[in-house]
Amino acid sequence: MEFLTFDAETCTLCGRCVDACPFGALTMEKEGIVVGDGCRMCGLCVRQCPVQAIRFEQRANEVNKEDWKDFLVVAEQERGEIHPVTLELIGEALKMAPKVGFQVNCLIIGGEGTEENGKKLLEYGVSKVFAYENEALTYFRADNYTDVAADCIAATKPSAVLIGATELGRSLAPRLATRFHTGLTADCTRLDIKENTDMIQIRPAFGGNIMAQIAIAKSRPQFATVRYRVMDQATKVARPAGEVISCRVTEEMVSSRIEILSAQVVEKKKSLEEEDVIVVAGRGARAEAGVALCGRLAKALGGQLAFTRPMVEDGFGDTAHQIGLSGRTVRPRLIITCGVSGAIQFTSCMNHSDCIVAINQDPEAQIFKTAHYCIVDDLFAVVPRLTELIENRKED
Repeated sequence: MEFLTFDAETCTLCGRCVDACPFGALTMEKEGIVVGDGCRMCGLCVRQCPVQAIRFEQRANEVNKEDWKDFLVVAEQERGEIHPVTLELIGEALKMAPKVGFQVNCLIIGGEGTEENGKKLLEYGVSKVFAYENEALTYFRADNYTDVAADCIAATKPSAVLIGATELGRSLAPRLATRFHTGLTADCTRLDIKENTDMIQIRPAFGGNIMAQIAIAKSRPQFATVRYRVMDQATKVARPAGEVISCRVTEEMVSSRIEILSAQVVEKKKSLEEEDVIVVAGRGARAEAGVALCGRLAKALGGQLAFTRPMVEDGFGDTAHQIGLSGRTVRPRLIITCGVSGAIQFTSCMNHSDCIVAINQDPEAQIFKTAHYCIVDDLFAVVPRLTELIENRKED
């Protein structure tokens, strides 16, 4: 392993680093200390060495890119069902694959029913689905899932690995990128690929003021996470031709340092990302009265009330209902913004909505550059009237 370097002249072979390693990755051999594949780069051995004979160098591995081919989509399951973000990742991978002659494969991990879900993925045009099914993998545990995913990646050598930017994905992706000593671009909004198989990963940067184009030029695989509801879902193909490959789950893969003491099914509520109608209260709503007006409009439309970051910081909402780079990305059929200025940090996370209606009394507000319908007026005059019309129409 290139990231750990031992100075043979300084090392006294005291063995403290071997004893300190929680993963059993270091062994004492005739030629000195040897680092195995189990190393997780935690740095404990570096801190325990009394003579500072170990140097920790975190750098990307350089590989022969021709040895790494195809896309691998990590298919996430939620309560036994395939998470919709998986279909979005497949759709995006299928757009890029013909440019470089790649196939699109999937990795699915879980308990009973995992292989059956893998068969459903074939309907969307993927070539292979690598299924790791085991009762011990029913619940997500970061160490187990990382070991399983790493086993698949090491065996198949994909050029790029796409993971949903969900709670599970945001825990899994950085662990895998660290395991393979390569790069990870989080929360991508667009993806493309060059002829040399370098994937162009586009995401907002510097507070959303620029759209950064990031490439991993020397190492493989290329890891990227993509937010839910940012990209189009794959469509079913007329004649699925792929196959599900049942992969062996070893005892080492399911051996975990995390113990699940109990599990409880929590009633699932419709998330903001899944909502078809959203009303957003921005800074122009000013206070409780303005937020209440927006909430009444959302209720009349049968949708959810959401907030901009300043409104959440002022205590009017929570991050689960915040739209923006530090909140959620949404793609509803209808979104009505009330008193929202339209900073790119906000608009980049809702600009793919089918219909955007903006209400703002400032005719120069940035939100009007994104909206399909612009209402230049005071929201305290427009929102009550709009709500009244909708409520009266429902009664009729």
